[in-house]
Amino acid sequence: MKKFALSLLAVVLLAGCSAGAGAVDQQAGGDKRFVSGDGSVSTYPRGERKKAPNISGEVVGEGSFTLDEFAGKVVVINFWGQWCAPCRAEADDLIEVYEATKAQGVEFLGINVRDSEDRAAAFENTFDVPYESVFDPSGRVALGFRDTPPNAIPATIVLDREHRVATVFRKPLLAEDLEPVVAALAAE
Repeated sequence: MKKFALSLLAVVLLAGCSAGAGAVDQQAGGDKRFVSGDGSVSTYPRGERKKAPNISGEVVGEGSFTLDEFAGKVVVINFWGQWCAPCRAEADDLIEVYEATKAQGVEFLGINVRDSEDRAAAFENTFDVPYESVFDPSGRVALGFRDTPPNAIPATIVLDREHRVATVFRKPLLAEDLEPVVAALAAE
């Protein structure tokens, strides 16, 4: 019986290493290993919101940033890369929502990942991005969101005025997806 159990265990373990239909595709995402988000939107009721990590870092171009600069503001944090086609597609929509909501006490912050600083700056110049981006090539800022990870590029996290995570979008956005969420949080 012991030999049978060991044989069965060996078969199960080897099957887990197979290249069958359930195996992970190691080539998914091409040379950048980019895999898009699952399209999910996670919304957290006021009493269940977790505090965002203290975001800080060097700004694309020059200067530094800390989330404390946006005290009392709703903050829209967009994780992006210049190499990301969906990031380019959503850029104008993000700028549109920024312009429409900034007078309501809303700030935007980009988090640039897996880029060189010159490419990040070129992206911001091309799209005339009016808000700052933290240069974070290693993705350390995203790692700080342990309870509500962005898990994709692009991804957008919206913080309430107390800098608690209210909504996480794991997909590219259109203005009509984002603006109602931001406006509702600004009105809280």
